[in-house]
Amino acid sequence: MVVTLGYWGIRALGEPARLILRYVDADWTETTIPPTKEGAGMWFGGLKHSLGLDFPNLPYLIDGEVKLTESTAIYRYLGRKYDLMPDDVIRGDLAEQLVTGLRTYITKIAYSGEFEKSKPRFITMIDTRLAEFTKFLGDGPFLFGEKVTYVDFMAFEFWEQCRRLNPDSFKDMDVVNGYLERVAGLPRIKEWIESEDCTRNTYSINSPMCAWPGFPEDVNK
Repeated sequence: MVVTLGYWGIRALGEPARLILRYVDADWTETTIPPTKEGAGMWFGGLKHSLGLDFPNLPYLIDGEVKLTESTAIYRYLGRKYDLMPDDVIRGDLAEQLVTGLRTYITKIAYSGEFEKSKPRFITMIDTRLAEFTKFLGDGPFLFGEKVTYVDFMAFEFWEQCRRLNPDSFKDMDVVNGYLERVAGLPRIKEWIESEDCTRNTYSINSPMCAWPGFPEDVNK
């Protein structure tokens, strides 16, 4: 059964699901909605309510009779389907919700009219959370020891976005940088990152029309 992921042609909330599907070498396809006026017309003008989704939204995932929206629900479903769930459920939930909350905050300021005013406060938060994340990670190599989980892909994408926003926050974060390198070096993830098809080369982090798009030509500089 081919898994279908639908999302805007940006990284944002869609990228962790893409990473998971690539990592497990799933048979999957993506319906990409261009982040343009025409793309919005395509989604809101018909596609949104034609898929049989209970709560129509982007991203969405269709896997046979399973039809899901809400990004975290999608990540969890993929984690269960492909044996990428944390063995420690409590710490797994904690890490998941930490990343979800921080990603919500970065989305809020990226789309606000006061991005530059809000950015310093967010950077201060990043610095605090990086120190806490370092302690949480411990000896690694991944968030929950040797096992790679869906939360690793959530955390990886979020910290990569933060590193794009403020590289200085990561200068002395050897533990976190080492963790990001290990996730990036996973089988199939490494090959994808180095490929011409890598969405880092074509997709902005957020909508091109928002205050902080994170355009691909600026990523990882």
